[in-house]
Amino acid sequence: MPEWLYEAGIGEARAALVDNDAIVEAAIELDDDSSLKVGLVARARLVELLPGRRGRVVLDGGEALINHLPAGITQGSSLTVEIVREALPEAGRAKLAKAVPTDLAPCPAPALYERLVATGLPIRCPRAHEPDALEAAGWSELLDEAMSGEIVFPLGALRLSPTPAMTLFDVDGAPPLDGLAIAAAHAVARAIRRHGIGGSVGIDFPTLQGKAQRNAVAVAIDESLPQPFERTAMNGFGFLQIVRPRPRASIPEILRSDPVGAATRAALRTLERTPPTASRRHTLPAGVHARLMARPVWLAELARRTGVVHELESA
Repeated sequence: MPEWLYEAGIGEARAALVDNDAIVEAAIELDDDSSLKVGLVARARLVELLPGRRGRVVLDGGEALINHLPAGITQGSSLTVEIVREALPEAGRAKLAKAVPTDLAPCPAPALYERLVATGLPIRCPRAHEPDALEAAGWSELLDEAMSGEIVFPLGALRLSPTPAMTLFDVDGAPPLDGLAIAAAHAVARAIRRHGIGGSVGIDFPTLQGKAQRNAVAVAIDESLPQPFERTAMNGFGFLQIVRPRPRASIPEILRSDPVGAATRAALRTLERTPPTASRRHTLPAGVHARLMARPVWLAELARRTGVVHELESA
């Protein structure tokens, strides 16, 4: 039966839904300063009116764009809002969180663990001194896919490329192209779910001549990708587009927006799992070392969890 593996790591919480010893879905929740998480209900002040009953509001945790403003509301008014999309990392600037007006009572956003509980599936929380169940299921491979964009499947490979407009998948492989395209469709669907990819997704398949062959690829997407989503048909040039809800950043977006932070959190996970009898001296990449030196709270938590003060040096 599928089960969630959950770790309350230093700097991040991480989870993976594992089925048949493989990760089918994953999530990372950063321990950062952003408090505008999906599901937060809080009071806000409207600081800017925009066309189309839209605007910008300020909350205690930051700013958000808001849609569906009540008719007649004026700038400077207070209202209760619910966060429906978190801020999204983007080159040069981040997209603001999105909110909608609500009559709900103010409440905090559910944390990652609470979201896992809501799925109704069993949850296991492996401890650092126990066998590394998350790694055994392929956690490092998933992170490598997210960072490199290279995803291998039995008949070929995918290249994943997040862009401001959409996430793109390019399909590469050898003929026969009909079989390659169908295998790639299943692989793309698995990757979208594994990495929590939402919003607009474009897939560049090999060009297929027959309508029946193109329809078979679309059917493969429908079979492998859980709802909700919408898609186009594959056009004559092999392009197909999918649109999914995008409440938060995907794992590739999280890791690529701050590669040093991602490497630092991975290093903390490794240090936490280092046996107490091993050497306390560790040499880290310069960027990782500098980030850790700037986060004494993380180092203090590492010492508390391991019972050891690690001696960290810069490479």
